[in-house]
Amino acid sequence: MHFRQALLSINGKTYPLVPGRANSFAELYVDFQQVEANGGQRYSMFLHPKQDIVVQGLEVQFDLPTLPDARFFANGYQSWSESRWLSVTDRIPRLRAAARKAMGLYGDEFIKNIPSGNGYLHSWTYCAFEQAAPGLAHLFAGSLQEQSGFTLFLYDQPNGVLTVRMDLEHLDLSHSFPGLDFWVAETGTLTDQMDRYFALAGIKPPAAPPALGWTSWYNHFTHISENILTQNLEGLSNSGLPFTYFQIDDGWQTAVGDWRSVKPAFPGGMGKMAQTIREKGLLPGLWLAPFVAAKDADLVKKHPKWLLKDAKGRPLRVGWNPMWGGWYYALDFYNPEVRDYLSGVFHVICEKWGYELLKLDFLFAVCLAPPPNKTRGQVMSEAMQFLRQCVGSKRLLGCGVPLGACFGLTEYCRIGGDIHLQWEHRLLAWLRHRERVSTLASLRSTLGRWQLNGRAFHNDPDVFILRTKNQRLTLDQQHTILTINALLGNLLFTSDDLGAYTPEQMAELEEALLLRGSQVEAVTELYPDVYCIEARQTDTRHRTFCNLTKRPQSVSTNMPGIPVLDLLPFETMTLQYF
Repeated sequence: MHFRQALLSINGKTYPLVPGRANSFAELYVDFQQVEANGGQRYSMFLHPKQDIVVQGLEVQFDLPTLPDARFFANGYQSWSESRWLSVTDRIPRLRAAARKAMGLYGDEFIKNIPSGNGYLHSWTYCAFEQAAPGLAHLFAGSLQEQSGFTLFLYDQPNGVLTVRMDLEHLDLSHSFPGLDFWVAETGTLTDQMDRYFALAGIKPPAAPPALGWTSWYNHFTHISENILTQNLEGLSNSGLPFTYFQIDDGWQTAVGDWRSVKPAFPGGMGKMAQTIREKGLLPGLWLAPFVAAKDADLVKKHPKWLLKDAKGRPLRVGWNPMWGGWYYALDFYNPEVRDYLSGVFHVICEKWGYELLKLDFLFAVCLAPPPNKTRGQVMSEAMQFLRQCVGSKRLLGCGVPLGACFGLTEYCRIGGDIHLQWEHRLLAWLRHRERVSTLASLRSTLGRWQLNGRAFHNDPDVFILRTKNQRLTLDQQHTILTINALLGNLLFTSDDLGAYTPEQMAELEEALLLRGSQVEAVTELYPDVYCIEARQTDTRHRTFCNLTKRPQSVSTNMPGIPVLDLLPFETMTLQYF
């Protein structure tokens, strides 16, 4: 990979930048450095305005020709965005026009100047290339700071150009500002590159331990009550398995946004519910979406000035959710009354009610309309710092959030979209919705983002489902979800009533739990949606072969005695060797 050019656009003018030289112009000075670091190259920029300026763009381009068999890892915009390895000649699907009004703000559909089409790929915060031919084995590039702005990696395969761009759309700047800061490695395995990347970024592994937990969402959804939760709590505590968390999801509040108002279905209140959970030897967890509010919430009716506004001054509609009564809005994080309100909410939840794990969802909404003097990345980073301060030593599970904003700040983070109660949501897949509810899309992200596990935070790959009622997954599909999540996630949740498990279901869960703690060495996509997970434990090694397709697959194992393995549709098998 060779440096091609760097470009800064301000006040309607574009200036070329050269690393290691004086980049001084009438409006500003740019300190642009390229240095060796951790076996790779670090590129960093600092902007020093001499007067007020408006920044339109900042990017660095590299010549990076690849062969058609090379692959590119595309990390999606936020937690739910489907993230996977793609051929460099593939395309990232655009959301169909019919869905953009209701779903377009969930991902990067609203962000301008992202090319699309075959051979035009992009990735947020970090990206990677792999190629079997000599010259490029593995290449990794990652942002070293997302606090001043999101970093976007764009690959133009037809022209062999990798562009690293900072998301600075129409930024008003009157002070010194840290621009792009990223690292590129072209030697070593991807695992080794990721280790060096996080070490250079100063991001330490999460201090909290991996955990097993229960959540109410994927069985009961918003239809929860004190009685339903108590029944599930009893079955969980009697299971004999090492569960840590019992997390109450959406449905306990009277409306999204009204976090101090509890439904009558909890007559004892949320504090009593937390105490009941503790008495069973588990840590209580609670869901909320702090930066959004449903249209019918009292917060929206009483405090319309608290809502984030779009370019026309109207309350910003984030999306549409039938379980919340339709449209919902984003809150203006920089309104001091909003922050005072949220500080009070977290004080009640953490200190008065006694919840130990906070699952914070729909976080992406906070940065959708940044003020003129801030970037989306700045807003997201400052919002996450605020949440971290609010909860103190309590544990955070981030969800629906650009992942770079959570590096080193949350103990746990979702790394895929919601599991569905069947394999695929056919309508949302047809709409090309990358943030859709989908078991297949969720597993693809889990298999693609596994490198983050235990480095940036503990990966939450979403739930496993073994029950027979209220779901439409086959036994093989259930086993595949459980196995992949147990191997690649450090936060393993379910919504099943363990008290209703058969001996066979309990045995399957206990067997999968034996895989936890395995040191994963590689995840390889052998064929489209057919994977091999290589891992080792103390005195054994194992390869897990996963078929996510609806067709039988034959795979080469490269193992003595079983050279070829035949997998049924959706089947997963683990082979041990010493």
